[in-house]
Amino acid sequence: MKAEYINPFLESALIVIEQVANVRPTTGKLSVKEVIFIERYVWIHIGMTGQMQGDIRFGLEESTALRMVSAMMGGFVLTEMDEMGQSAISELGNMISGNASTILYNQGIRVDITPPKVIRDTDPQLTDAAKALTVPLLMDGIGELDIQVLLA
Repeated sequence: MKAEYINPFLESALIVIEQVANVRPTTGKLSVKEVIFIERYVWIHIGMTGQMQGDIRFGLEESTALRMVSAMMGGFVLTEMDEMGQSAISELGNMISGNASTILYNQGIRVDITPPKVIRDTDPQLTDAAKALTVPLLMDGIGELDIQVLLA
């Protein structure tokens, strides 16, 4: 796997998060790791088709997802990941991936993305392990967002 595959998603995430949550994330260490079930996590899953095929997954601890949604909603505090929270966190993944696909297009790589799907830790889809190129984003006062690129 090549690191340049994750760069458009990283670049997009830094911009989008700063715009919607008013926090400037810092980048953690790039690595390749096995994607496995993690308890009390929320995953935003987006598929890619075209010249890059695979999946993008954004992973957050549930408490981090609640803080992120609260920041996106101007400080309105959520205590559980309800339908509104899932919609907001889903849209975060959609905005990041949509902007990344535009960056890829400008680099000559045509990619289409599927609508985002929020996957909770109780979903059986999380049991299929795979290797992913991953980088964490550290958001002061919110927590960590893992960006994971799984290419076919």
